[in-house]
Amino acid sequence: MLASETFPLRTRVALVTGAGSPTGIGFASARALGQQGAAIALVSTTDRIHRRADELQEKGIQVTGFVADLTEPMAVQRIVQAVRTAYSRIDICINNAGMTVVTEPEQLASSIDDLALADWEMTLARNLTTCFLVTRAVVPWMRLQKFGRIINIASTSGPVQAFVGDPAYHAAKAGMWGFTRAVALETAAEGITVNAIAPGWIATGSQLESEKLAGDLTPMKRSGSPEEVAHAVRFLAHPEASYITGQLIVVDGGNSVPEDRNWRP
Repeated sequence: MLASETFPLRTRVALVTGAGSPTGIGFASARALGQQGAAIALVSTTDRIHRRADELQEKGIQVTGFVADLTEPMAVQRIVQAVRTAYSRIDICINNAGMTVVTEPEQLASSIDDLALADWEMTLARNLTTCFLVTRAVVPWMRLQKFGRIINIASTSGPVQAFVGDPAYHAAKAGMWGFTRAVALETAAEGITVNAIAPGWIATGSQLESEKLAGDLTPMKRSGSPEEVAHAVRFLAHPEASYITGQLIVVDGGNSVPEDRNWRP
C-alpha cells in the first residue's frame, strides 16, 4: 500500500481552533487528521492546549499548541504567522472555536427579553467573528498554495433548527453557514474548498443533562460522539474531496428529519 493511501494527509498542515477540551469536537478532529498524517497546530484560550498537544505527540503526531484569544485580530495574525514559521504552510483550517469559556455559564439568557447587548456581542464575537478572522488570515496563504480546506463547525442550532433561549448562539451559527457559502464562491476556482458541519446533540464532556435527554429523543436514541463529527471533518479535509464546496453536512442522528414529533419507530 502506498504511503499516500495510508496517510493521505501526509505533508499537510492543519490548524484546529477550540481544541482545548479532551472530550470536544476540536480535539477529536485534530486527532483524526493527525492519524491521517497531517501535522497539527492546536489553538485554545487556555494553557490546557499544551496537554492536548502532549497527548497527540504521544501518538506519534507532529503537533504544536498555541494559546490565543481569537476574537483579537492581532492575536489571530500572530498565530497564523507562527504556524507558517513552524511548518511553512497551512493546508487545512478547522474553525471550531466558540461555544462558551470553561469559567462561564452555559447559557447567558433564557430569552430575547433578558439578553444583554454585551452578551449578544460576545457570543457573536466568539462564534462568528473568530471564524471570520481566522479564515481571512489563512486564505491568502492557501491561494499561494492553490490548495486549501476550510471546515467551519457550525451547529444544527441556527442553520437547521432552533430551541427556545440563546438567540445569540443561533444567530452566530446561522451566520457561520452564510459566511461559509459566500467564501466558498470566492475561493472555488483557486483550489480552496469551504464547507460547514452542523453537529446536533453531541456527548462532549460539557454536555448538560438536559442535552443528553434531548439526544436520547433523536431517531437514533442517543447523542453523537465527537469522533463521529470528526469523521465528517476528515472526509472534507481529504485531498480527494476537491469538488465539494459551499455545503453543510448535518451530523445529528436524523434529529432534524422528523416533522411529526409524536412519531416513534
